[in-house]
Amino acid sequence: MPAVIRHAEPADIEAIKAIYDQSSVYANTLQLPYQPVANWQRLYNAGSGFYNLVAEVEGKVVGQLGLQVCQNPRRRHVAELGMGVAEDYQGQGIGSALLRSALELADQWLNIRRLELTVYSSNEVAVALYERFGFEVEAELSDFAFQYGKYVSALCMARINTAST
Repeated sequence: MPAVIRHAEPADIEAIKAIYDQSSVYANTLQLPYQPVANWQRLYNAGSGFYNLVAEVEGKVVGQLGLQVCQNPRRRHVAELGMGVAEDYQGQGIGSALLRSALELADQWLNIRRLELTVYSSNEVAVALYERFGFEVEAELSDFAFQYGKYVSALCMARINTAST
């Protein structure tokens, strides 16, 4: 069954927390394990310019993507994104569905020209996904974060929508 992509609702907070409580998910983001639900409630209430999408399969929230439009007047054409997919649903097109919806929102409705993200260099599956959607590596950041007891590098990736004016 294909994923339904929609904006997150307050009732989704526990499901979003459950996704990011999974070791392979928090390990590949800047999230820490054992986060209280209050942290996810703050994410839901992030305010203007934050779009919180979820992927739902058969009534269950299995993925989340956050799209944050930059608030600096000189960078209002830019948004940053990050996402996570539940372990049991990875490799099933959930990330693609979330990313496709976020790109449509950014390109067709928000007039975003530049989308940015940061991904661990070792996360080859995610890097390949982003490249399929037109993201390009712009820089590598050495010792970017601490993961499993060691420092790891990350890639800065961006996608420029040349169709927007």
